[in-house]
Amino acid sequence: MKLTSKGRYAVMAMADLAKNEDSRPVSLKEISLRQGISIFYLEQLFLKLKLNGLVYSTRGSRGGYVLSKSPDQIKLSSIISAVNEEVKTIKCNKNSKKGCNGKFAKCITHSLWNELSTHINLFFDGKSLEDVLSKEKNFQGE
Repeated sequence: MKLTSKGRYAVMAMADLAKNEDSRPVSLKEISLRQGISIFYLEQLFLKLKLNGLVYSTRGSRGGYVLSKSPDQIKLSSIISAVNEEVKTIKCNKNSKKGCNGKFAKCITHSLWNELSTHINLFFDGKSLEDVLSKEKNFQGE
């Protein structure tokens, strides 16, 4: 399975934003310090998140980012998709006429990995930022 740091960091940053916004914009610097993600990388991610309507920004000395919806309305699949990320369990392009190994047939386990990919994507589609925060609270013992 492949989910790159882009997808993981986007979910981490959005969860941090959801946890810390408290009716005020959160700066990327704050998220960077708490999550250990470079500001440059966060700027790239938040540009995509903003273009996809998941966050909005405010300018000024107290500027930053705010979620566009409540955490229970933002699916993890939407975040991953917004940063052009895709969970892949197979190397080949599902829509390609070429096979998995550059041949004309799919590999023998192609449908198995494709089914796993479907389950993973359904998992992310069934989880929201609120679910992440609830799990984090339970883990922290709050």
